[in-house]
Amino acid sequence: MTNNIFSKKTLKYLLLVILPAFILINCGDSLPIEDDLSEKKYVLFNQDSVEVIYPENLKGKVAVIGYVFTNCPDICPLTTNNMRLVQEALKKENITGVEFVTITFDPEYDTPSVLKEYAEVRRLDTSNWIFLTGDKSTTDQVMRDVGVVAVPSDSTKMASGEMMYFYVHTDRINLMDKEGRIRASYLGSELNIEKIVNDIKTLLN
Repeated sequence: MTNNIFSKKTLKYLLLVILPAFILINCGDSLPIEDDLSEKKYVLFNQDSVEVIYPENLKGKVAVIGYVFTNCPDICPLTTNNMRLVQEALKKENITGVEFVTITFDPEYDTPSVLKEYAEVRRLDTSNWIFLTGDKSTTDQVMRDVGVVAVPSDSTKMASGEMMYFYVHTDRINLMDKEGRIRASYLGSELNIEKIVNDIKTLLN
């Protein structure tokens, strides 16, 4: 009888000790490291032509990162709008410590001034949202390091005589932790706002 009582007490004690630890381990594993950019230093420029060392200058914040080109007619506008919806959702909950980052993979066209106009036309809140460009070798390296593919596709001559060109590209939004590590990937054009907001909260805790 004594042994049975001791065994039940021992089991209860072990559950109290082990279960919380198990839960913590699982919570941590829910957003595993996908890519580690913490030691990378890409020299880029924001929409105001200010140099940004990416992702070093973002460390200490959680970052929501989208990859676009401004001539994009479909996926990129959806990605940008979904990032805006995430930004607004965080504002409603008074959640701070999050930076939004849009990186172009078409830097030869998407200069800082083009990116600035892109944000202004869409009336985006740039208080915690930067748009990054740079020399093509640097932006190409960023894309390779995060697994974003952008391949030039068909071009079309507009009525004005200007050539409109397209890319076939990865549909992606990444979530980066405070140390500069990619912790989650989502379809940018079909983003689940509630899901990414919850993931952001996980990384902020």
